[in-house]
Amino acid sequence: MTESHYPRARKRFGQNFLHDQAIIEAIIEVISPDKGEHLVEIGPGRGALTKPLLSRCDHLDVVELDRDLVPLLKQQFAGQPHLTIYEADALKFDYQQLQQNDEKLRVIGNLPYNITTPLLFHLIEQSACIEDMCFMLQREVVERICASPGSKQYGRLSIMLQHQCYAEQMFIVPPEAFDPPPKVESAIIYLQPLSQKKGGDVDRDWLNKLVTVAFSQRRKTIANTLKKLLSLADLEQVGVKPEQRPETVTIEQYVAMARRLEQKQAT
Repeated sequence: MTESHYPRARKRFGQNFLHDQAIIEAIIEVISPDKGEHLVEIGPGRGALTKPLLSRCDHLDVVELDRDLVPLLKQQFAGQPHLTIYEADALKFDYQQLQQNDEKLRVIGNLPYNITTPLLFHLIEQSACIEDMCFMLQREVVERICASPGSKQYGRLSIMLQHQCYAEQMFIVPPEAFDPPPKVESAIIYLQPLSQKKGGDVDRDWLNKLVTVAFSQRRKTIANTLKKLLSLADLEQVGVKPEQRPETVTIEQYVAMARRLEQKQAT
């Protein structure tokens, strides 16, 4: 089975197939798969990463939505007892069902740009079964996820993911590494769920609501954007100055504010 036998990339699935061998090897180096590990690949496409991953790990599950690709993948990797192919929507897939003997999953993939944020949130909800994640994403999204307080990129995505994960941008991937070439640069991101969440535990829904409201009007002060949710006394209690802009408030402070908001709603 060669690439020429595969269908063309579909716009509705946001497909851009990786073909640059040097980039593929660099990604495998970042993942550094080992025997005894259970890997899960989201969106294997034409199998560019699947083949080298199979040679390095004990078991690989792949989740592919495109029903035209699934039979071709099955044909290409026929006779591989350590590979299981699931024809499913990664946004709805239950990754916890793949666990065996309380092992942790290592999740990887070249994620379609159009489902990146909801898919990351879906995975974070199941992070108890995940050891780490390594993804190819749009460079702009990776920079937003890894952003620090005070930067223009810092926002909802930074806070929601860094609250639960260590996040690091590994390297940039140019458009010509794909078929067809996307109009933007991509980047590799490494994410590892934290055993102790940054700022402590808090209900994710309350945190998401608070952060969404805070960044709905970035130019306004935090006291102004959150005035319907928290009082000046509430802000003072968690060490946030009323005149601060949303992008200067730390993750720990957002968690503390969300916890305070949850307490107020419970009374």
